[in-house]
Amino acid sequence: MALESLRSGVYGIIRPLIDVLVRHRVHPNLLTTLGFVSTLGAGLAFHQHEVRLAGFLVLLGGFFDILDGRVARLTGLGSKFGAFYDSTLDRISEIVVFMGILSLYNDYRQELGDVGMIYLVMLAMAGSLMISYTRARAEALGLDCRVGLMPRAERVVLIGAASLFFGDAWNGLALKGVIVILAVLTNLTAIQRIIWVYQHARGVPLDE
Repeated sequence: MALESLRSGVYGIIRPLIDVLVRHRVHPNLLTTLGFVSTLGAGLAFHQHEVRLAGFLVLLGGFFDILDGRVARLTGLGSKFGAFYDSTLDRISEIVVFMGILSLYNDYRQELGDVGMIYLVMLAMAGSLMISYTRARAEALGLDCRVGLMPRAERVVLIGAASLFFGDAWNGLALKGVIVILAVLTNLTAIQRIIWVYQHARGVPLDE
């Protein structure tokens, strides 16, 4: 609910920008591509241990993700390919960002205690991908499965904000805390969606 309120506020602030993009018929696929490039930069910045820059680029990618959906709806330029393209690049973006974060802890100069973070990052990435997969598979069965604690927007905000505002302060404590939260809640969200689909689809023949 808090994030929904934040999203509504953001929509109000960026409305003039959206109006300009719509007026000039900027294609939403271009905005999707720019967001993807931003997250590629975020992954590289994490790899280079530029944590604050990476956080900014993660949030910038999320900003473009907001823009492309709104512009697609308001211009009527959205298409099935555009939806596929957006969803696919979102998944690749998450992998790139998590791989970048992984490189922060896959460094011989890091303390031995950070080695455990490698497994937590992998667990968070796996949970994030499973959240997307369970929703996509449910939609293929005609079910709109949006339930859960940690959808994509929340993941973007947590990683981006923790990285941008705290960087590697206190030995990167803020980002480490976010990774722990994601490792737990993304997988719980995937389980929530499995249960939800079970409740709504059990006993329903495939041809329905």
